[in-house]
Amino acid sequence: MSKLDGRPGTIAGPSETLDPQDWDEVRALGHRMLDDMLDYVANVRDRPVWRPIPDAVRSEFRKPLPRDPSDLAEVYGEFSERIAPYATGNVHPGFMGWVHGGGTVAGLLAEMLAAGLNANCGGRNHMPIEVERQVVEWVRQLFGFPEGASGVFVTGTSMANLMAVLVARRAKLGPDVRHHGLGNAKLTAYTSVSAHGCVAQAMDLAGLGREALRRIHADRAHRVDVAALHARIKQDRADGLDPFLVIGSAGTVDTGAIDDLAALAALCREEQLWFHIDGAYGALGMLSPQIAPLLAGLEQANSIAFDFHKWGQVQYDAGFLMVRDGEQHRDTFAAPVAYLRRETRGLAGSSPWPCDFGPDLSRGFRALKTWFTLRTYGADKLGAMIARTCTLAKYLEAKIAAEPRLQLLAPVTLNIVCFRFRCDDANAVNAEIVADLHESGIAAPSTTMIGGELAIRVAVVNHRTDTANLDAMFDAVLRFGAARVVAAA
Repeated sequence: MSKLDGRPGTIAGPSETLDPQDWDEVRALGHRMLDDMLDYVANVRDRPVWRPIPDAVRSEFRKPLPRDPSDLAEVYGEFSERIAPYATGNVHPGFMGWVHGGGTVAGLLAEMLAAGLNANCGGRNHMPIEVERQVVEWVRQLFGFPEGASGVFVTGTSMANLMAVLVARRAKLGPDVRHHGLGNAKLTAYTSVSAHGCVAQAMDLAGLGREALRRIHADRAHRVDVAALHARIKQDRADGLDPFLVIGSAGTVDTGAIDDLAALAALCREEQLWFHIDGAYGALGMLSPQIAPLLAGLEQANSIAFDFHKWGQVQYDAGFLMVRDGEQHRDTFAAPVAYLRRETRGLAGSSPWPCDFGPDLSRGFRALKTWFTLRTYGADKLGAMIARTCTLAKYLEAKIAAEPRLQLLAPVTLNIVCFRFRCDDANAVNAEIVADLHESGIAAPSTTMIGGELAIRVAVVNHRTDTANLDAMFDAVLRFGAARVVAAA
């Protein structure tokens, strides 16, 4: 008896597929969906940045697993009424909190095309792999890496940083680490106190432990203190430990500071350490002639992690890892098995495959939306957009400096501005101001801590953001701040 339809000696026929019965009906609904999403982006400025989710809407997503089919139009109706209005908001120009790109129409359409192809980009001999290889080559050229460098798409920089730690670990300990583990190795790595938390997580997940990461203090510009770093490396060697990795930041998460990458590269050469750069959003500053000089030394790194879905405006997700020595990269992850046998002809050809450069065998076609974005807008226009976000941050910095009720809390290096409303109990009041901004729908900045003081953190990343959005946020901070002070009196 077939378990598919319950009748002896039969199997499901063509009518049992998941394809629609009426292609014209689905085509019409699909066109409506596309039009609606284009309207969603085109009219984004007419909506609040963010809306709180009503309890009644949230409760609709606590229902049991559906057993019976539903009409596609009905399901789309639920999306339109209960999902789309309550999204993160990073498409909106008033989204200024976490470093999220705004996406583009080209990327939106590319995602649709990629979904239609439904390509598994773990490997094999098909054109989506060649598209990814093209983007790898473009990144190699942008960063000034040599022939033989390798790159791979991942979910984001958190994953790319973990993979870089694994490559550095393999380069230090050799092939045996993949079979026998760390053994008695006492590896230590180094980064700034300003580095992203995913760096410590990477050390944890790589089996090295968070305590093996030395977090070196930063200077007044929030860059790692290179002299203090050098001293700690020498001390650890004297204590019988084995330094192997330095992680520099190209755009720190709190303030956008850029470490002295050239000095870090020189130190790593002297000490024979792997030099990795967390360039989550800042590395793509290489697209801008104005920003690129701030990244001098990036071209000397052993590996760089970054996200196209931040300053590159590619739709989520599109993280990337670039490694100077492609063979070391491949030796860290490649795991030949019979069912992934490589051939010289047919679909099983075209080795090496992307799965040889990372842990994922099943991989979506992230490269297509990135390729579409780079081809559609070009490197120069994307670079100009990046420079413009930094100009807008300087505009906001000047407004804050001229307003006695506000206080800058950190230098503005790139596109991040950290400030606060001056008042008693400032940490609590500024946290409330940010929540007020969110709930008003005017703007969505985030918060961070700078020297023990809670900061309103504005990250200008979205290509749609303009001075009008910054002015609206600025005025609302003053208004909400004054109201909070009066309420507390």
